[in-house]
Amino acid sequence: MAAKAGDNPESLMTLATVFCLRNLRKTMCYQGFKNKLCLRSDIFLPSEICDKLVNTYMELVHTDNLEAIRKQDLIELHLTYCNSLSSRSLKTLTCFRETLLSLCLFGCSHIFYRKGGAPLACNEDSEDEEEETPVSRQALEMDFNFQGFNRLRLLNLGGLPDEMDAETLLKPLKSLTSLDLSNVQLPGTAFLTQWKDRLASLVLYNVDLSEELVSTVVELVNLRHFDISRESRRTSKFKMTRKILTAFVQRLVNLVSLDISGHIMQDNSTVPHFEEAIGRPSIEPCKSSIYPLQELKRPLQFLGLYDTTLCNVTHIPAYKVTGSKNEDQVLNAIEAYTEFRPELAHRAINQLFDIARIQHCSQLLRALQLVIAALKCHKYDKSIQVTGSAALFYLTNTEYCSDQSVRLRREVIQVVLNGMEQYQEVTVQRNCCLTLCNFSIPEELEFQYSRVNQLLLKILEPARQDESIQRIAVHLCNALVCQVDNHHKEAVGKMGFVKTMLNLIQKKLQDRTCDQVMEFSWSALWNITDETPDNCQMFLNCRGMSLFLECLQEFPDKQELHRNMLGLLGNVAEVKALRPQLLTPQFITVFSNLLDSKADGIEVSYNACGVLSHIMFDGPEVWSMEEPLRDTVMDKMMDAIQSWDVSSRRNINYRSFEPILRLLPQGIAPVSQHWATWALFNLVSVYPGKYCPLLIKEGGVILLEKVLELDSSHPETKDMARKVMEQCETFKDDPMETNQGQEVNFGQRG
Repeated sequence: MAAKAGDNPESLMTLATVFCLRNLRKTMCYQGFKNKLCLRSDIFLPSEICDKLVNTYMELVHTDNLEAIRKQDLIELHLTYCNSLSSRSLKTLTCFRETLLSLCLFGCSHIFYRKGGAPLACNEDSEDEEEETPVSRQALEMDFNFQGFNRLRLLNLGGLPDEMDAETLLKPLKSLTSLDLSNVQLPGTAFLTQWKDRLASLVLYNVDLSEELVSTVVELVNLRHFDISRESRRTSKFKMTRKILTAFVQRLVNLVSLDISGHIMQDNSTVPHFEEAIGRPSIEPCKSSIYPLQELKRPLQFLGLYDTTLCNVTHIPAYKVTGSKNEDQVLNAIEAYTEFRPELAHRAINQLFDIARIQHCSQLLRALQLVIAALKCHKYDKSIQVTGSAALFYLTNTEYCSDQSVRLRREVIQVVLNGMEQYQEVTVQRNCCLTLCNFSIPEELEFQYSRVNQLLLKILEPARQDESIQRIAVHLCNALVCQVDNHHKEAVGKMGFVKTMLNLIQKKLQDRTCDQVMEFSWSALWNITDETPDNCQMFLNCRGMSLFLECLQEFPDKQELHRNMLGLLGNVAEVKALRPQLLTPQFITVFSNLLDSKADGIEVSYNACGVLSHIMFDGPEVWSMEEPLRDTVMDKMMDAIQSWDVSSRRNINYRSFEPILRLLPQGIAPVSQHWATWALFNLVSVYPGKYCPLLIKEGGVILLEKVLELDSSHPETKDMARKVMEQCETFKDDPMETNQGQEVNFGQRG
């Protein structure tokens, strides 16, 4: 049997990390002074394990906070898009100057301003605590430079403010081997040559090309990775040419990675199609369809050609290429640009969306993992969240789901729920809800059951919601409370489920609209009240019966609506303590009139009769009203039952016969007994494979025997009871079901 995508088991490292974090006192910590958790003295954690613990902890508790790092001898510090940092945090950075080897401050431009933001670590001076001031009105921190950071090798200052003088800031650094100055204004670039003998990686994304820059870069002969890519939308007077690209390739002989994405070549840099080397696409430099790359001594490990025409040529001398020509190039682009270039990753994910929607995604596991990583990395980036959630919808649909493991699909569910929690935007919410519809509900969502219900109810809270989101969210709510145990239903009821559904119904009544939201809301109430008395009580307490009457009056011809409402009231009627609230002249008259309904086959009439059967079961002494007379209603019930076709297929799904079976061995209300027997006769006749075993299991045959013994039972009731018993006996002898009738699962039970 072929392995499914994402089916590899979790590593022992991952499992052990999660266990230790969930059981700190039992593993690596003890409870010290003032209940503070302290690391045991006999525990030593290598840096790779520390990294794993911190990263996993941040995922488990959904936090991005950095705490108490000031006293640590940090070797590596990686901060991205931390806009709350201010220049006070620069003081903290100096604490690490003797140990830091790698520092990333990408997108942390506020750190170079004196006002606003919170300090990086604790124990810093808290003077001048003022309200946060816009960056435009804040003073630039001019006193800081990297003096004393003698061990620093890798530095990322992407997004450094234009006012900062990069040359002065960086001059003290003597040992740099990797430098990222993405989106930095560089008046001059000659200062880069101070590292010409050491620099192995230089990233100048969105830095304008110039003659000085080209002259400087070709002197950095030890470069192995060079990135001069740009957003194609940015304008630049100085253009990339065949001559410049050739100079880079010829002079930077150690290059293994090159990114020129977004550049429009100004002259003919590609081999004409009719002159290209014959045969399959090749990575050999001598066959390159891009002239300057024929100068390479060996294929590049990575070549960025995203948003260029060069990605469309046949022969590209690189093992990994970013572009938009095919799925592989698109996935490479998502992988390469997610962390620091969400604007490019967003466009690549959008292209993946088209591949999954229109064509076929052949690298399903990789595609899902990359989209999940992008959504986790950019929780608050609208473009990433919109395109990522849309891509997940198509990557998890029926075309692909059979190839996905349980663990992978759970990871998708979790990132979708994260998006719903963290980004309250209409398109994102709609995409996330639609993606959840691709999963088996409630089975695949049960491991996050409480969380998903809370999120959906939160979506449905606003008085006026986007119509499509409302419809999808109500559908999901309905599916989540269908076919789950009573414990789950009670828990969801306490979250406000019943009140939320009734509020939706109230709004639809005000609009005089009976649509899917209205019908799904009643169906959801039908399901959540099944064998859950507390939820039935909530329905009554929240004016449920008034809304029932208003809906009947406003929408007299809506058959499915009537069926759902009567199914719900059947659940309420099963609760003995609540039945007195139904025993009023108004309600009894309504139920009695609905016995004549032909809506949705027999379903409305059947459910109305079920409600009355439970009420009649309480005996004549509780019937205190003068009109309608109890006997009159019972006669009408009997007439209705006799009018039904016993071979009718049903829009109902019973998980238990217990509420029906309790009506059998009694003489208080023979008509209730008759209704219960008819219900069993219909179900075991039309769906013997499902309902004969259920009836036998719940002791129904024994109770039917008692019906035969009672003098009060109607002859017709006894006749049906015998036929039910015969059907069960036949089924035991020959359990192969030949009847192909199928129920439509609109609700749990009537």
